Amino acid sequence: MKDSTKVTWKNDMAFEADVDGYKIMVDANTESGGTGKGPRPKPLMMVALAGCTGMDVVSILKKMRVEIEGLCIKTEGELTDEHPKHFTHIHLIYEFKGKDLPFDKLEKAVNLSQERYCGVGVSYRKAMEVTHEIKIVQ
Repeated sequence: MKDSTKVTWKNDMAFEADVDGYKIMVDANTESGGTGKGPRPKPLMMVALAGCTGMDVVSILKKMRVEIEGLCIKTEGELTDEHPKHFTHIHLIYEFKGKDLPFDKLEKAVNLSQERYCGVGVSYRKAMEVTHEIKIVQ
């Protein structure tokens, strides 16, 4: 199985990515010559991780018959100071919303995603520390 994308330079530091037919603009910050046409690539790495694990968790909870009202996954990444700047650590904060949510099942779903199902997380853990926490919010 293979995945592929296409990224085309538009101007300045802006690139247009074609991902499964969806167009995403990627740009650098203004200090690096960007013009604000899209997010920077490294934050999109955190989006990929949060999206991958989020889909897993929602799917697992549905199978467990746990009904959540909402899920927000926040990410915090630590970058090196020196070039090439790269993540040394990404921390995920799973914020679940709902009534009488069974914490043990939320934790099981998150752990299954982290340890078994999320391919993005598996790839990232080979290069950096990935940690998480779980919160229930009202």
